[in-house]
This record gives sequence, structure tokens and C-alpha cells, in this order.
Amino acid sequence: MSAKQKILVADDDPDIIEQLSVILVSQGYEVATAASQRETEDVLLGFQPDLAIIDLMMEQKDSGFVLCHQIKKLYPDTRIILLTAVMAETGISFDEQSEASRSWIKADKIMDKPVRAEQLSAEIHRLLGTEAIAHGMKH
Repeated sequence: MSAKQKILVADDDPDIIEQLSVILVSQGYEVATAASQRETEDVLLGFQPDLAIIDLMMEQKDSGFVLCHQIKKLYPDTRIILLTAVMAETGISFDEQSEASRSWIKADKIMDKPVRAEQLSAEIHRLLGTEAIAHGMKH
């Protein structure tokens, strides 16, 4: 039996942490949570996630970007979903697919809040499942 895949959820909104934790645990993931950038940094010292779901704006407007860089430096293979309400609040959008953005945005996927559970689950499966499926394919 393989070990459960680990997901870190970092958001300063306790309702989002609780909602995502319930969904992820019910899907069989091991979940760690953090409610701030500082708490996330502490959790990362003893928890290596397969995937991290990070809120962009916590203590600082760029907390999520900072955490993405720290996670990729510590655990380069960890996949990251960055959740943001910036688009709704400011009209500014980020495109993790453009080459210019990829050079400084270390997230694998950026999703606008509010995000539907089905959308998030599909993205988690895509980010975590792609590699496992690729290994099973014959060339």
C-alpha cells in the first residue's frame, strides 16, 4: 500500500482552511494547514507536501509568491496551486503559462477565488496524477 499523498493548505481565512481540509481528507490525502506565511514556513520544516494550495495575500500582499519561491527551493518537485482574489478585487490577472510570468511566479497553477471544489479537485488530480499516469505508459 502506498503512502497517502500530502497536501499543504495555507490561507488566512479559517473557513477556507476548514472547507479544503474536509474535502481533501475525504479524498484520501494527508493534510497540513497553516493560517499565515510565518506558520507555513514553520510547517514546511517538518512536512514535505506533494502539493501546496497557497493563498496569495496573507500578512503581505505577496505572501503567496514568497511562499511559492520558498517551497520550490526546499522541495522542487512539490506542485503548487496559488489561490487569489486579486482578479475580483483589482482586475489584475496573472498568467502562469506565459514565459515572462513563469520566470517569477513559481506556482504550477493560479486559480481565482472563489474556486469550486470540483475545479480544485480536478486541478489537484491533474497536477498529482499526471506523473503517475506518465510512468505507467509504454513508449
